[in-house]
Amino acid sequence: MQTPSIVLALLLCLALGLSSVLSAKVNKHKPWIETSYRGLITENTDEVLLDPPLVALDKDAPVPYAGEICAFRVYGLDAPFEAVVLNRTSGEGQLRAHRPIDCEHQREYTFIIQAHDCGGGPGGTGGKRSHKAVVHVQVGDVNEFSPVFSSLEYSGSVLEGRVYDSILQVQATDEDCSPQYSQICNYQITTEDTPFAIDRNGNIRNTESLSFDTQPHYEISVTAFDCGQKKAKHSATVHIHVKPICKPGWRGWTKRVDYEPGIGSKQLFPKMHLETCEGAVSSVQTTVELQTRHIGKGCDRETYSEKSLQKLCGASSGSTDLLPAPSAAFNWTASLMTDGGRDSDLIYRFDGRQAANIPDWITPQNLTDQFTIATWMKHGPSPGLRGEKETLLCNSDKTEMNRHHYSLYVHNCRLVFLLRRDFTQGDSFRPAEFHWKLEQICDKEWHYYVINVEFPVVALYVDGVTYDPYLVTDDWPIHSSQIDVQLTVGACWQGGEVSKARFTQHFRGSLSGLTLRPGKIESQKVISCLQACKEGLDITSLESMDKGIKFHFNPAQSVLVMEGEDLEQVNTALRKVSYINSRQFPTPGTRRIHISTTVQCFGEDVCISIPDIEAIVMVMQPSEPRITITGAEQLNMPASDLALGLLLFRDLHIFSTVTKSDGIVPNTDHRSGVLDEMVHNLDYCDILVLGEELKKGLESLHLPRSALLGKHLDYTNSTTGMSIYGVDSMSHYAQVIRQVRFQSLRTGMSARSFRVSCSELNGRYTSNQFTLQVNVLHREKAVKHVNHMVALPKYTQLIHQPNIASNGHSSGVANAVTIVIVVCIVALVVIVVLGVYQLYLTHMQEDMDVHTLSKKEKDLDLSALTITVNPLESIEELQPAEELTEEEVEEDEEDEEDDITSSDLDSDEEGTTTPSMQPQTKMLNKIQWPKNTLHC
Repeated sequence: MQTPSIVLALLLCLALGLSSVLSAKVNKHKPWIETSYRGLITENTDEVLLDPPLVALDKDAPVPYAGEICAFRVYGLDAPFEAVVLNRTSGEGQLRAHRPIDCEHQREYTFIIQAHDCGGGPGGTGGKRSHKAVVHVQVGDVNEFSPVFSSLEYSGSVLEGRVYDSILQVQATDEDCSPQYSQICNYQITTEDTPFAIDRNGNIRNTESLSFDTQPHYEISVTAFDCGQKKAKHSATVHIHVKPICKPGWRGWTKRVDYEPGIGSKQLFPKMHLETCEGAVSSVQTTVELQTRHIGKGCDRETYSEKSLQKLCGASSGSTDLLPAPSAAFNWTASLMTDGGRDSDLIYRFDGRQAANIPDWITPQNLTDQFTIATWMKHGPSPGLRGEKETLLCNSDKTEMNRHHYSLYVHNCRLVFLLRRDFTQGDSFRPAEFHWKLEQICDKEWHYYVINVEFPVVALYVDGVTYDPYLVTDDWPIHSSQIDVQLTVGACWQGGEVSKARFTQHFRGSLSGLTLRPGKIESQKVISCLQACKEGLDITSLESMDKGIKFHFNPAQSVLVMEGEDLEQVNTALRKVSYINSRQFPTPGTRRIHISTTVQCFGEDVCISIPDIEAIVMVMQPSEPRITITGAEQLNMPASDLALGLLLFRDLHIFSTVTKSDGIVPNTDHRSGVLDEMVHNLDYCDILVLGEELKKGLESLHLPRSALLGKHLDYTNSTTGMSIYGVDSMSHYAQVIRQVRFQSLRTGMSARSFRVSCSELNGRYTSNQFTLQVNVLHREKAVKHVNHMVALPKYTQLIHQPNIASNGHSSGVANAVTIVIVVCIVALVVIVVLGVYQLYLTHMQEDMDVHTLSKKEKDLDLSALTITVNPLESIEELQPAEELTEEEVEEDEEDEEDDITSSDLDSDEEGTTTPSMQPQTKMLNKIQWPKNTLHC
């Protein structure tokens, strides 16, 4: 039983041994591969391209298994590769990555590879291995990263005036692994129109010299490109600062300073300082000049009328304004050209063709050895080599002859005053022509000229400075004659020895405020006041000024000179320089500021040159006022009252408002802004007669001189109206106008109209034109219905405009006053009726003229009576004063004691009721009453 199994085992061993012998005989050779390979793999892929290709050869081929390649083995701990057999027979293989390959992590790999054949049979037993080959694999890069700047902000500086090869260098990097994609091949400036350039290495340079004053700082953007032309995602910002070359000069000042009207003094250079570039200085002198030649008459002066200015400055009365504002009364200036755009300065421009004859009633006829001529003048050089005479003012023969009695003219930039004496004033050879040669005459700037004549001495003031004549020419007096003379402005009148009377020696330039004052010369104080400027330079905190600083103002305060040895003290002093304008309504616009500086060093006259600087002060537009006149627009008056004199404007009021914008006011008439009352002065009010002029001897306007006491006012009167002038408050003007009376003795006149208008700053701001109509009621003659006298109060009716500023208290007072007035009128009328009735019984036999009032009513003829009853005046006496002040009460009491005249018998509305009744009572007592007449 054991024998077969033993035999079987022996047979198996024999088979195995035989198989081994056979297989060893079949797989006799090793596989063969190249000794080294070079490979390339692109990152993020898995296939390696080998050079040469991966192929294993076996000489046992084509024996199955022995001549076939079954595997490639890779040896290397960090080699992320594997080799696979593509064809066992041909031995082709492929090298692959078994995980993602990143070039930025590792750019190349080196490892060992070995080929294995399949052995002698299907089991792979007896397989042989090739030699080991070295494989070098390089990772191919992908341009997956953009350039990145090392800093997003760069800063550099240059000195002005220099061109640099390199100001600074910007630098960008790329995280790609290959030189192609990791290197920066180009930089570029993306900001346009900059004076800079950049090279491929990132060096920035300036292409032109830079100026600190033009632009002290530049900001540019720079980007970068790698060699694969991939652009940086974020640009870098480069700041380049231009450093000034240390130039001596002023620092920390602004070219424009805004000035709001009414704020007083404002500092011009609060942060200003002088840079001397470390130079040691011994003294600094600075001159600050305010240039205002383009404003009005040389600066911001008060533009009141000339008469108002003279009143304001305390000049003596009696001057004649030869160039007033054109009006119905003063119409000789209407044809002259005015210089517009001068903020209501009354300026007349003469171009060599205009002139004006002054009316005889205006021309002063009483020139004595003392008189004054004053004017503002702006004049340039005369055309031609030898300019003709240019006459400002001339008094010459009107007809027959051409003698010049006195004249003021310019000739070749010389001012000449001619004064020919009359033989009645002396028969000797005496001074007649006075010559002044001054730069101001032809500098095309405004100057104020005053000629004071104290014959034979003639003095000239120019802007308040006295100048003596450089030449005085004598002449014989003029023979007296009966020839009338003609006073002219802008030329001289040539009335005789010519075929046609005409003007000659025309003036070319501008004039303003030409006045002639006979009998008295002007004082230095008044001259300085008349030409004073309302704007100028100022120093704030003068008490804190360092004692080491010397300063000086010119008289007009338009030039300030400061000097000091310590630089910091000079800087502090200049910071205190300010601009001030004292006008309530200054002229808006620019004022130029010029600063010049001189620096001295130790041992040298001038060591550092400081450039001049220019700045402007911008005066803003002031809030403009609206002047309003209110009062009764109609008066119905009996003709008999006009014979005694009628108070025209007994309830006139003047007030001014300014609109201040506060947005839309709700629940109103959609008006933008609110009205605030503004207190300011007027300079004239005109009362103009509408229609035909007043008839001389029959009609006139009256104003008692007592009405002007305590006020800076004066007035002129003519048949065309009355002009009240002077710089004073609106309340004072209203008080004076309320005392203007109109007296008329004309018969048959039915109505008269008057217009009132007021001005501030010589017409810059004007009021509304308030018109009053006086209706004249003529008394009718009648014999019946005496009781119709009760209807007389209807003649006293006043028609008022709506009162803008009213309140409940004034309404209550008005109602009480009305009741008192009605009761008094009824009592007075009853007394009058009783008296008239007695007269009627006494004179019932006399002939009466009957005039029909209507078809059913007739009135009693009172023409035979000697009593005059004016119920309206009774109303005036009973009416309380509307705006009574303590000052007015004192003035009224003085008027009652000293100034009660026949023309003032009518009540003054500003007095109390009882005193105002006394003149009326005195008048009634003087009437001769019949025996049976009841006195009232």
